[in-house]
Formats: sequence, structure tokens, C-alpha cells
Amino acid sequence: MNLNNGQSLNVGGQDFTKNGGNSSRAPWEDARTVLRPSTPTRKPKSPKPENAITIAVSSRVLFNMEKEQQIYEQQGMEEYIKYQVEHETEPFSPGPAFSFVKALEAVNAKLRELYPESEELFDVVLMTNNHANVGLRLINTINHHQLFIERFCMTGGNSPIGYLKAYHTNLYLSADPVKVREALAEGIAAAIMFTPEKMKEVSDTQLRVAFDGDAVLFSDESERICKAHGLDKFFEHEKAHENKPLDHGPLKGFLEVLGKLQKKFYGKGQRMDCPIRTYLVTARSAASSGTRALKTLRSWGLEIDEALFLAGAPKGPMLEKIRPHIFFDDQMFHVEGAAEMGTVACHVPYGIAQRVVKKGTKDKETPNASK
Repeated sequence: MNLNNGQSLNVGGQDFTKNGGNSSRAPWEDARTVLRPSTPTRKPKSPKPENAITIAVSSRVLFNMEKEQQIYEQQGMEEYIKYQVEHETEPFSPGPAFSFVKALEAVNAKLRELYPESEELFDVVLMTNNHANVGLRLINTINHHQLFIERFCMTGGNSPIGYLKAYHTNLYLSADPVKVREALAEGIAAAIMFTPEKMKEVSDTQLRVAFDGDAVLFSDESERICKAHGLDKFFEHEKAHENKPLDHGPLKGFLEVLGKLQKKFYGKGQRMDCPIRTYLVTARSAASSGTRALKTLRSWGLEIDEALFLAGAPKGPMLEKIRPHIFFDDQMFHVEGAAEMGTVACHVPYGIAQRVVKKGTKDKETPNASK
């Protein structure tokens, strides 16, 4: 499986398929046809940023902009903008974050039914360094796909990272590893999103989010022990410190806000029908090192719906069964394995694993990317 300069796993053109269909052609591939620009009416009111759970997504993970990216890289900015303006009535087809965003909207719809006056809702911000001249095509595409995205940040070639805190961002998703590292350095949960060759069908009624443990939800403390002293010392260390909570990792805050929303459904007697489900998918073994992970979550007052301790086994097959909308891991090996099985996977470039590169391999997280 190869990574291209657009930070997507080789997609072989635009072959997005759903399992179980009779055709290899995905329903949304017709989205490249010409549309009539329209502005939908009767949209729900956007929550105030300080009350919302803000998810910032780049245009290149929300939509498939592979062709446009090639024009930018091969012909330059002016030809890129010219092409976008000439094709502004043609909607982009969905990218890897599309199903995730649709699931956020489904959760919002149920929250509005239960809590009509509450502003504790997901709010998606399109965060891109695209030029404003491209904005009309993005707006037309959002309206075409009936997405509820009212907040845009288009920075005309400058990095949008400085705006993330102003938008009260809880999670930032991008195809650009440089921008993701900048966001993490600012203390903002962020990840590099990749596109599998063929995305698995996911639930349209329940948001499913899967997390790795160390260097994602937790700090990389335990991974440092393992890298420096080996697996046996790691097990000894975890056993000796099983009652000492691990420090937090970069995605802990995102799990917290998911848990906060889950409790709103629990408060209405909908624990078993909650439209948000969370998963811990870790290479840790349950008997040898799982206790500390679970006790850490408990000490934080957080629940995880399902915990899968794989003891070093591949994560891809388990994720294929879970069918999450999004999966976070700090190691590219697991990201690639998940993508091979059709899972939309995100790399969190955080911790000791980013500085330990196996001999004979290339650093796979630093290809050139823009937007």
C-alpha cells in the first residue's frame, strides 16, 4: 500500500465502493455531474462556538480533490484557481471525512429532539488554506450534499492553524502532516486522515469512533519503556504502576466531549440506544497491561463502550468488524493495516514512535501536501 503526495492511500482513481452492492460504482460518483447552485432554507441554527464541540476539517479530507491537487502541484496556484472557478458548479465527490461528518449531523438531529434548547452540539468548520475564489465551489458542493456547515475559514495559502483556537476547536482533521503537527504543538487534538482504496459501509445512525491507547488517549510513557528496555520491562513497569494513572494523550479531550454527549442520551434512558459508541483498540494484552489502561480511564471519569486488547495482533480485522467512522493510531503500521481493510484511519504523529524509524524504511508521514 503506497502513500501519495496528497496524503491519501492509493485510491486508484475515484473508486469508492460500499460493501454489499451489486456494482463497484459508488452512489456518490455521480456527484461530478453539473449541478444548479442552490442555498437550502430552513437550516437549524448554528450553536455558539463556546458551547459547541467544534470539528475542523480540511477541504481535502472532506471532499475528493485529488485531480485539483495534481493541477496545483503540476501547474501552480493560478491554474489551480482558474480550474476551480471554471468548474465551480461541479460538486466534489465525498472524501474520507464525509461519512464521519454525516454521522455527526445524525447525532445532532437526535440531540435536538431530546434537548431542543441545548447548544451542546457538533459544529463542523471547513478549515482550509484554499483561496476565497474557490469558496463558491465548496459552498455549492456542501449544498449539493446537504451538509450543514456554516463556518468557513479560507486563508488564501496561509496556514489556518492560528485560527483553530479562535474557533474553539476540539478536533482538527487534515491531509497535511505539517499542519497537524502544528496543531498538536498548540495542544489541539489533531490527526492526519488517509483514504482507503475502498471504504467500508458504515452506520448512518450511530457514530462510531475507535482509539488506540498509548500516545493517543494516553501519553507515550509506556511506549518509551518498551522502546528503551523491551517488552518484559514494559510488563513489569505496568504491573508496578497499575494503580498510577497514565498521563493524558492528545486525543483524551475528544473522548471527553464524546462522553459528555453520551451522558445526555443516558440521562434520557438511551444508554443501549445511544447514537455514539466508542472503542479502545490497543496492542496491549489484557492480563499483562490492560489493567492500567482501564484504571486510567476510570480515574478520568471516562467510559469506553468496548475495549479490545489484541496482544500485538493486527488491528485491521477487528476494525473491519467494528466499522468505525474514524480510527486514530500513532503508528503508521496500524493505520495502513486498518486502511487495507477499508477503515478510514488517522495518524496521530505524537510520541516516541515518531522518532523511532526502523532501519531500511522511510518516514511515511512527511510527504509534501497542501491545503
